[in-house]
Amino acid sequence: MSHLKQILKRGKFAVTAECGPPKGADPEVVLKKGELLRDKVDAVNVTDNQTAIVRMSSLAACSLLERAGLDPVLQMVVRDRNRIALQSDILGASAIGIRNLLCLSGDHQCFGNQPQTVGVFDLDSIQFLQAVRIMRDEGTIIGGDALSAPPDLFIGAAANPFADPLEFRITRLAKKIKAGADFIQTQCIYNLDRFESWISMAMERGLPEKVYILGGVTPLKSPGMAKYMKTRVSGMDIPDEIIKRMEGVPKNKQREEGIQIYEKTI
Repeated sequence: MSHLKQILKRGKFAVTAECGPPKGADPEVVLKKGELLRDKVDAVNVTDNQTAIVRMSSLAACSLLERAGLDPVLQMVVRDRNRIALQSDILGASAIGIRNLLCLSGDHQCFGNQPQTVGVFDLDSIQFLQAVRIMRDEGTIIGGDALSAPPDLFIGAAANPFADPLEFRITRLAKKIKAGADFIQTQCIYNLDRFESWISMAMERGLPEKVYILGGVTPLKSPGMAKYMKTRVSGMDIPDEIIKRMEGVPKNKQREEGIQIYEKTI
């Protein structure tokens, strides 16, 4: 069973961290990141060609981390695979011992280093969630053909509390839960007021009783990082007062200030 699932089922506070695969084939890069996270987190999210930049596959990086004794969360985007490839990779991931999956749309290819790429998007992220749940719980693929053995996966989805309109974000969250999400990981939280509004609306509909919700947090290193994320990273909401706070301290104190903001958030 997924270690992350065990922690959450016991009602404990779970901590995950993100590991971006390298822009190359050296496994030691992944293993070194894994060692930095060992005994500090409950699971390690492995991104899938994030920002549409070519990197080592998430599936391969997850395999390296799993063999090293960590609990990886395989991120898989629908941008690059049709339904045949998605279902095939799900079966392969389960076969090699990966127990966590995060179903995502993926950053649009125009933002990456291969902008001429044709996006697939055969399924959207909600359809993908449903397909994985049916594979696991009913033992069939899309179309109804039976599997010889179903995948064993703890299924996750992403949520963005900061996109407009807010009411639609709650509706989308409900759809993802109904489709099959066991856990939710949110976009990074800097606008606490907006996040509180989102979680309050979710509670009014009883959604946190149906799914585990993990809030995303990322310490800021500099005002430049904050500005970049605010203007260039989809779904980010970093209030101007946070940026001004980072700008208001000496350069050698900015990382410390970012950690203090992070500590207040959690």
